[in-house]
Amino acid sequence: MARYTGPKSKIARKFGEAIFGDDKAFEKRNYPPGQHGNNRRRGKKSEYAIQLAEKQKAKYTYGILERQFRNMFKRATAAPGITGEVLLQLAESRLDNVVYRMGVAPTRSAARQLVSHRHITVNGEKVNIPSYQLKAGDVVGVREKSKSLQAITSSLDNARHVYEWITWNGEKMEGTYVSVPQLIQIPENINVQSIVELYSK
Repeated sequence: MARYTGPKSKIARKFGEAIFGDDKAFEKRNYPPGQHGNNRRRGKKSEYAIQLAEKQKAKYTYGILERQFRNMFKRATAAPGITGEVLLQLAESRLDNVVYRMGVAPTRSAARQLVSHRHITVNGEKVNIPSYQLKAGDVVGVREKSKSLQAITSSLDNARHVYEWITWNGEKMEGTYVSVPQLIQIPENINVQSIVELYSK
């Protein structure tokens, strides 16, 4: 399955929340897509449907394909700790996600492009793998030749979120992934227990 590149507002409306960030189109029509989206009577969802929806929401939020997500779940299962929490921590530790969290890119999709096009460094070395897993203490920066890119400077100018597990030095245009965030610190509205139950069947 290829990565979804269609209208993001449509997906946000499907889940009933702006999972891709600020979304004016979603704010205007925050009901399910489709001809009868605003009037459709919806029966009670099955347990499986709820679990599947949470998995899909997580995949769309972080821009992860099914195979990658399943492998990430296997890693979370094998790791010490609570599987659901470890799963989200692995998603948060991806390089593309941290580039987004640092404000270098306005969306995870844009962050993925910056990483793929070699604009980002980790501990001084160029890394072009969006799924690269960062460790606490890793320093993520903008490559010297890319520091004047308008897409990057504009995103940094508009960045307004601050996260406890990340620091950012505007002069050096680099930040530190200080620690792996705890589940309670992660702002995404994802029911990880539903995902664990789905994969455990």
